[in-house]
Formats: sequence, C-alpha cells, structure tokens
Amino acid sequence: MAPSQEYTGQQIVVLEGLEPVRKRPAMYIGSTDTHGLHHCLTEIIDNCIDEALAGFAKNIWVIIHPDNSATVSDDGRGIPIDIMPKYKKPAVEVIMTTLHSGGKFEGSAYKVSGGLHGVGAACVNALSSLYQIEIRRDNKINFIEFSRGNLKTKLTEIKDTKIDRLKTILPPQVSGTTVTFYPDPQIFKETQEFDSKVIIKSLKDRAYLTSKIYFHFYDERNNSQHHYYFEGGILSLLRELNKNKVVIHQPILLKRNEEDVDVEIALQYNDSFQENTPSFVNIINTHEGGTHLTGFKIGLTKVIKDYAVKKELLKAKDDTITGDDVREGLTAVVSIKMGSKNLQFEGQTKGKLGNSEVQPIVNKIVKEELEIYFEEHPDVAKTIVSKSILAIQIRKAARAAKDAIMRKGAFESLGLPGKLADCQSRDPAESEIYIVEGDSAGGSAKQGRDRKFQAILPLWGKALNTEGMRIDKVVGSDKLKDLIIALGMGIGETMNFEKLRYHRIILMSDADVDGSHIATLLLTFMYRHLPNLIESGYVYIAMPPLFKIKQGKEVKYVYTEEEKEEYMKKVDTSKSYDVQRYKGLGEMNPQQLWDTTMNPTTRVLKRVTVNDALKADEVFRVLMSEDVPPRKKFIQTHAHLAKLDI
Repeated sequence: MAPSQEYTGQQIVVLEGLEPVRKRPAMYIGSTDTHGLHHCLTEIIDNCIDEALAGFAKNIWVIIHPDNSATVSDDGRGIPIDIMPKYKKPAVEVIMTTLHSGGKFEGSAYKVSGGLHGVGAACVNALSSLYQIEIRRDNKINFIEFSRGNLKTKLTEIKDTKIDRLKTILPPQVSGTTVTFYPDPQIFKETQEFDSKVIIKSLKDRAYLTSKIYFHFYDERNNSQHHYYFEGGILSLLRELNKNKVVIHQPILLKRNEEDVDVEIALQYNDSFQENTPSFVNIINTHEGGTHLTGFKIGLTKVIKDYAVKKELLKAKDDTITGDDVREGLTAVVSIKMGSKNLQFEGQTKGKLGNSEVQPIVNKIVKEELEIYFEEHPDVAKTIVSKSILAIQIRKAARAAKDAIMRKGAFESLGLPGKLADCQSRDPAESEIYIVEGDSAGGSAKQGRDRKFQAILPLWGKALNTEGMRIDKVVGSDKLKDLIIALGMGIGETMNFEKLRYHRIILMSDADVDGSHIATLLLTFMYRHLPNLIESGYVYIAMPPLFKIKQGKEVKYVYTEEEKEEYMKKVDTSKSYDVQRYKGLGEMNPQQLWDTTMNPTTRVLKRVTVNDALKADEVFRVLMSEDVPPRKKFIQTHAHLAKLDI
C-alpha cells in the first residue's frame, strides 16, 4: 500500500517521556565522544532520508556553521504543526519533547524508515543547548525552539528562514523541514566540533543507497561544498569499493521483493584475499551485520558449494568449500528495505539487524537468483567457484607450512624465538612486547626495560610487504615467523586469540623515513593477517624523542619540531645550550631509552585504531600493493602534505 500523502498529528503515536536521555545519553546515541556527536547529525539526516524514501523529498541539505552548529534541511512535506487533541500541543512539539513519538510506529506516514525507535529527533533535542526547527507548509514558515529538551519559543509564524545559506539555495515556496542544533557542551565534553570527512563519507554512502536523491553539503568553516547524486544505486557503491582492485568478473545484481522485504545485493570478486561486505537496512549502515548479512553469506556458500559438486570441479575427495573460502576476495553490498513497524535493531545506534525472519528470506532470494545467474553465465560461475577452490589449496598449503614452522619453533628455545627477551609476567593484560628495529636498539631496549612486564623482540631490517600475499608465504618469512611465535596465538584458520601473550604490542622504530617504512610494513601485516590485534586496541606505536635539549644540568626531551620551537622560546639564551637531533634509537643509551620511550609514567604511545575500515582497506591497497599507477597518483595528489626530514 502506498504511503499516505496526508501527514498530520493523527498519525503521531506517543509512547513515553524524554527525561532519561540527558541522564544516560550513551544509551541512546552510543557515546558522548565524537562518534556520538556525529550520530546526532546522522539521526536528523536520516529523518530527511525517510521523507525521500517515502517519495516526498528530492534534496537534502547539510550545513556546518562557523560556530559548529549544524543545519539539516529537506524539501519534503514538513513536520505536522496541527494541534494534537490528546496533548493540546502542536504535533512538532510533541515529537521533539517525547521519546518514541513520530510517524514510524502504528502511524501510516512512513512505510519504510531508517528511524526505528522514534527517539532520534527527540534525543538530539535533549542533547542540544539550542534546537531550532523551521517548518515550511502551505507557503508559510513556522518556527519553534528548544533548549536541552525544553520548549524555549512556542510555535510561531516567521517571514523568512533564519539560515542565511538557505536563503540563497532554497527555491521559493518549497515545503520541507529545517533543523538547526547546537551540541550541548555539558554532554559532549570531549568535543563539539564536527569532522567534515566523517560527514562527507556518511552522505556519500547514503547517496549511493538512495539513487536519484541529491545530497548537498556546505561547510561554512572553510567555505567548501560537496554535492552527491548517483543513478546506479548500490552498483555505483560496489564499483567505488573495488575501484583500486583487479576484479575478475562483471558485477552481479540480485534484486527481489519477498514477504514485503525489498532485497538488493551487488557482488563482485577481486584478486585479493580480503572480504568486504558492508550491509544496510533502510539506508542505515549496519556495521555489525545482522540477520540479512548472515542470510546472504549462507545462501552464497550454498550456491557455490552446490555448483562445484554439480560440475565436478573439486579435485580431491576430501576438499570441502567453507564459508571462509567463498568470501576470499569478495566485495558485496547487501541492502534491504522493510517496513519500519516491526523493524528490530540491536541497540539504539542500529549497528546490527535483529529480525530473525529476515535471514531465511535473504537466504532464499540469494540461492534462487544466483543459481539462475550461474546457469545463464557459466563462465562467471566457473571463475567464482575457481576462486573458492584456490582458497582451499592456499588454506591447505598454509596449514602445512605453518605446522612445519611451529614444529621447528617448538624445537628451538621451547617454542619461543631466540632473539626474544621475554618478560617475567604471564598475565597478558599487564604484559607488553616491544618490536624493535635492529640489534643495536634491541640491546639498549633489553637493558633499559622493566623485565617484569616488558618483552623485547628485535627485528633486523625490513619485514615482508604482505599486502595481497598468500598466508603460506607470510608464515615462511623468518622475521614474521618470530613475531607470530612470540605473540603465541597463531595465524590463519587455527588462530586462537585467547592465547595472545601480550595486550600491548608496541612498534618501536627510528623517527625517520626508514623507521616509518618498517612500522608501515608491520602494520600492513597485522591489518591483513592479524586484524583482531588492531580491532581490540592492542597495537601501539612508540614515540621516541626527536631532540634532546641540554642547558647546564637541565635536560629536556621533545618529540616534534613544533614542541622544540615552543620550548626554545623559553630557553635562557644568555646561557649556552646544546640541541641534539636523534637519528636513531641506537643513539640512546638504555637509561635514556627508558626515560623517554619505555617508562609508562613518562612515555608517549600512539594507539592504532581503524575508524573507517573501507578507507583503511583502500589506503593499504593503494600504498602497499604491486599496482603502481594508483600509488603514483596518490603520491602526486598528497605530496603537499608530506613533511620531509631533509
């Protein structure tokens, strides 16, 4: 049934009050750091997208103002302003001051919606020091204003929008809703500053998933603007995800409606060994997956296994295609749209779909549609199945190589590498291992460390570049073999993360280009083959000082050029002083290395995290793969950002 054109207070349902939000904001927006801040913006944007999905909006504008307030506007129907008899208040006031109110429950205003619980707009209102709404309906503009969830200015008609930017870009007589909010510093104590990169990625993803809708982003802090519009939908997103990869067949699009669930899946294999399967429900990125993604994976594995058996493509009798084999080199976008009335996410931040009935629906569609596609495109089917069979061969070779290495390792030094100076503690939570460049620095680190909880593993020279490398080649490297054995949890399909021996893995290399390269090679290895280490926040980069400034008996270590310049302003220039530039860790004696880089009370460590997995995947592939042209283009584009130590 088509959504009703009528959108009035009769369609608003109220379930409970607003009071809990300010007391426990993390329950509603996930956190009160930068992620929670941007989640607030996303909630308002998704309300506009709901209007677009319902067929009533074509444009969405997002504006970040110099004072870090944010405006989101659409050209939809405009929030209802009529009086709701039960509450004797305008509908917009009820919506913005009451949790679980809106047109997405029993109301018929929205058939498909990304706003599940109806707390989005009300939550943002509660967590804003100022929250303003302009509603354009019937050639009139009405204005209402709140502060920290409380009504500040009653609904009143105004002559023109209060947003200067909208005066120049909004066509006259256009209906819709404009929301401006100021993040409350009492809630967002860490930061109230929006990150344009995060916003751009979010808008771009939504533009891919809502084809033929225009997204306009204006950042008034630096006078930049970005506009997104895609005709191709998820096929455009799939091509974007695979743009720097060697694909092995044309994209496959599976699309069908089953039991009022619209399923759309685009998939394509590339020559890598990594899986990339972003999933979405009603345009919301379900970054933790859910029943729709599980259904897709089950169906895909079943079809490929059945086809391999049917066509007698498996060589050995004991060869069995597993789900991991099927997903090596797979890029797939799984997007479903379903009625918002019974939609169930796990958590208010909507990270995982919980509807159990969705899994068999997606499974059935994938199985039936992909079987048809394989029959009609046997060359593509054989290419994909061959990719999975290759994964079996690699897995068997890797297991044999790893077993041989582990047997050899167990014979040498009771299973631990000879160069490893282990710590006394056997508690991983308090233990840390320094991966040190070279024997010289390794010797200083071994002498200067606290033996109780600090282990040292020197690695001489540069490690293998493991980007795109098969795991059997990886475990054959002496340097990486020592690291794998020292960590204790294994690698590949037999990896046991619970056996990890250290919860702080610290890369300590020289503060120069070669040192950065060594750290990058090790990070590439960990990101591609031991991703749990980074996901758990166990990987760090040590920050040795760049300069030692000595004046008389006073010694100061500084870690950046800027810090040196700032300190030099305070130095008494009537006394002689000496500035030493450290070129390598080996220049420091054990005591200096402890004081500057290893003492937990004085050292500086950078924790390695992945905020954007898709972007990280792209950067690693561009910079570390054997494909030169994309890397050359990247270097030319970003050369002006490089800080060279010449």
